[in-house]
Amino acid sequence: MATDINLDKYIAKIPFLNRVPTKDLVIFARQLSVMISADVPVVQSLKVLIRQTANKSLRTIVANLAADVEGGSKLSIALGRYPHIFDDFFVNIIRSGETTGKLDEVLDYLATQREKDYDLQSKIKGAMIYPAFILFGLVAVGIVMMIFVIPKLTDILRETGGTLPLSTRILIATSDVMKNYWWALAIAVVGFVLGIRYLISFPLGRKSWDTLKLRLPIFGQLFKRIYIVRFTRGLSTLLTGGVEIVGSLKIAAEITGNAVYKDLILKTMREVEDGNPITTVFARSKDIPVMVTQMLGIGEQTGKIDVILERITDFYTRETENMVRNLTTIMEPLIMLLMGVGVGIMVAAVILPMYSLATQF
Repeated sequence: MATDINLDKYIAKIPFLNRVPTKDLVIFARQLSVMISADVPVVQSLKVLIRQTANKSLRTIVANLAADVEGGSKLSIALGRYPHIFDDFFVNIIRSGETTGKLDEVLDYLATQREKDYDLQSKIKGAMIYPAFILFGLVAVGIVMMIFVIPKLTDILRETGGTLPLSTRILIATSDVMKNYWWALAIAVVGFVLGIRYLISFPLGRKSWDTLKLRLPIFGQLFKRIYIVRFTRGLSTLLTGGVEIVGSLKIAAEITGNAVYKDLILKTMREVEDGNPITTVFARSKDIPVMVTQMLGIGEQTGKIDVILERITDFYTRETENMVRNLTTIMEPLIMLLMGVGVGIMVAAVILPMYSLATQF
């Protein structure tokens, strides 16, 4: 029995075997907050959650947490043993709640903020499903046409021996390459993807990739809004939870998910450590909107930076949602237009030579 428990503890610490969805973590934090606010001891609350947790991986981890806390460990320390599930952001919020004696309030606030993050991510993913599905279908149909349909049609044109239009010759050459060297194209695509992933595993490659994302037409502005929301919401949650400003900035830098913003926030952290305003670095960066810098300056002067951060978060969350909605509206007719142009070119490349051939008789 003891061997099984030790084995579960070992398996629970292996990242790729224990992926826990954000939704399950939100439910975990919310339920734990409710029970602790009802004066149920932490250990007993965790034991109750073992039976209520549907996710098998999280259930094992909660059982381990209950055993660790019952053995005398603090909840924040126990959570810190599973960094692939509970990041520094989560652990530090819990630690601040333990220090201030407001663990239930901190857990509730944490669950609310994570829930907002989850809702925003879900809206973005949901809005992109339809365009992605259409693009996938377009590419799949194009590949099938080029490999199986076009060769049969172009064989007829080749037999005529006449001079074919440029568009037809390009279509035939493309079809031949895809039909005879599909394996090489597949290897090239996989190699390209793996090469990009390898390059961004290095700091310089990662920063270059993240910079490119911010400079993309249209989508670059969307990415900027998403990263700003992550930063302001994370920093607001940490400050409200009682984490000091320097520590909050350090953690917020890690959760933005972009090397450019991480660098800006870490530079800001060093400026704050030296006694300078929080807006010193932001004011010089073109990746931070002027409104954000000005409002942070006002929040710092009035001592209400957490409130200002929350308002900035709400504003840019709405901006992000509106932009995603507008992009989806624009992309649908754009994809249809591209599909029509592609089909038109393909049909013209096949029909025009046939029409020319027919007029010769």
